[in-house]
Amino acid sequence: MAALGPRPAPHPTPMADRLDLQLISAALRRMGWVRFWAQLALGVVVIGVLLFNNIGGRLAANSSRALGLGPGISLTTLAFLLLLWCLWQSWLIVRCGRALNSPVRPSKGETARLIKRGLLADLVGVTLAVIGYQSMAGSLFVQASQQVPGFFGAQIQGAPGMGGRVIGLPITSIEMLSVLGNTQVLFAHLIGLWISLWLLQRIYRPSAS
Repeated sequence: MAALGPRPAPHPTPMADRLDLQLISAALRRMGWVRFWAQLALGVVVIGVLLFNNIGGRLAANSSRALGLGPGISLTTLAFLLLLWCLWQSWLIVRCGRALNSPVRPSKGETARLIKRGLLADLVGVTLAVIGYQSMAGSLFVQASQQVPGFFGAQIQGAPGMGGRVIGLPITSIEMLSVLGNTQVLFAHLIGLWISLWLLQRIYRPSAS
């Protein structure tokens, strides 16, 4: 039997054929921009809501409200900070899509790992936002259950000409804005989660022969 010579080094497996590679590149760039701008727009809304709330000064006057909404607001803030990192991941996905058309292109595994990092971040953000929403909803439910009957909920009790006190815990528009900010963060992470799942399915989908 003839002696076998040294085997040649295996060539890296191409990510897909040329046509499918161009389609994947276009999908990464297009969906990366959709994810980036959608999350950026919702993030700007969240910043406006949190600034308008002026949470620290308004909640300090009522310790029971601060105790009830505090955990939900903290979790919403953490989810928002995670959203900022997801924006960076969206930009990296766009860059990866551009790199697929260059001679030195990332491998299929590198592209999938990039998308999975963003997917995991959005999944953690959704979890934090949902827990924060549950905390806020529970606190507002307790306030609503303590309101006195009446169209405006709270009433003023006190002698004429003297300072009165508020009966009940009326739900204010500022508190509802806190819930609105939470839902915006939740929706932003959901958009990123859906896009990441679609991109993973697109990458691993067999190319048509």
